[in-house]
Amino acid sequence: MEITLKYKNLFLILGKWIIFGSIIGVIVGSTTTFLLETNDYLGSVREKSGWLIFLLPFGGLILGYIYMNYGKVFLNNTLNDTAELNNLVIDAVHGKKEVPRRMGPIVYFGTFITVLFGGSTGREGAAVQMGGSVATAVNKFFKVNRFDTKIFIMCGISAGFGAAFGAPITGAVFGMEMAALGKLKFEALVPCLVASFVGHFITTAAWGHEHAEFIIQSVPELSVITFLKVILASVIFSLLSVLYCQLRHGIQKLSEKLFKKNHMKRAFVGGMIIVALTLIVGSQDYNGRGLDMLEQSFKEDVPPFAFLAKLIFTSITLGTGFVGGEAIPLFFMGATLGNTLHTFMDLPMSFLAALGLIAAFCGGANTPIAAFLLAMEMFDGKGLEYFFVACIVSYLFSGHHGLWPSQKIYEPKSRLYNIPRGETIEKVEKMKKL
Repeated sequence: MEITLKYKNLFLILGKWIIFGSIIGVIVGSTTTFLLETNDYLGSVREKSGWLIFLLPFGGLILGYIYMNYGKVFLNNTLNDTAELNNLVIDAVHGKKEVPRRMGPIVYFGTFITVLFGGSTGREGAAVQMGGSVATAVNKFFKVNRFDTKIFIMCGISAGFGAAFGAPITGAVFGMEMAALGKLKFEALVPCLVASFVGHFITTAAWGHEHAEFIIQSVPELSVITFLKVILASVIFSLLSVLYCQLRHGIQKLSEKLFKKNHMKRAFVGGMIIVALTLIVGSQDYNGRGLDMLEQSFKEDVPPFAFLAKLIFTSITLGTGFVGGEAIPLFFMGATLGNTLHTFMDLPMSFLAALGLIAAFCGGANTPIAAFLLAMEMFDGKGLEYFFVACIVSYLFSGHHGLWPSQKIYEPKSRLYNIPRGETIEKVEKMKKL
């Protein structure tokens, strides 16, 4: 009788999370499709109208005004600033803050402004943040308990990531892995898996959105020499991710200090700098998402310092207060650096570009399992042994840096790192400077 009751409760709980995960997946999948389609349209408009780049500073003023006047919300006696973006979502998973329902619409509008006027950014950040916003709204509607709120937020993250990249398995794990280093909350696996798969299905099958495809032309045969080359390349890609994270956060801190956290002034000046850099470079290859050059890096040579240009453009764009994702810019940096290394490493160009795409993302996001699964889904399982090694190496060598300072370190990456447990990346960074 007691065993029967336990199974009954188990099925009730599973049923509850399948329903909630499906609801979140349907809503986030639909809103993510709107994001993807709108971004694609705005990106094509900008490419056909190069003069729009000169309006980027004024777009920054609008964006800054919105965040300064509507982005801050007091909930449960805590200030929740939507300008914190993914960091606010991570803090919500840890129960420190709450994602306001208005965050989704604000971040969407901010992403559209950034994309239309030529800021260097991605789009998955908006999908993840909308996912957190939708999950909060569903949570409040059904009035679930506070403990389950964390799982709801993870579901929103999973649905947003899975729908944005067409990678439902990756999305399921990413929702659990994003918030903390060294800890996975497996209780959230079923709802995250359901939310991610439903979100992906709604985006692709129901709404018919087609994701960009990157194809590895050839994979080298397994050999010790090739593994050594992969390890060396992965160390380089991990250092690239560290350089980006440090520069991006350094620019953010400097701009906040110079302009006393005035979002309008920060974004306006940041927009002016991007306009100046665009004129100096003489092209808009590094504005927007840069998907054309990203795809080109798998097929033919790209400028040898393209990765560095994208790194600078993206660091300034996001560091001065514009909005967007950081995964696609990291994809761009890693793939174009891999394209450049192809000349020196005697490995297939498309293979090194793919390796750089995954390893740079892994080092920045601190999500080795999700990064490996992304490689499997994105490249149809080709070179899985190499990608597994690349993710481990990049994760270890990137140290305790990352895209999101709010990530909590439950377990240091290695005993060699003298890092206290339970602290955030931001706090660890501050400790190093003392």
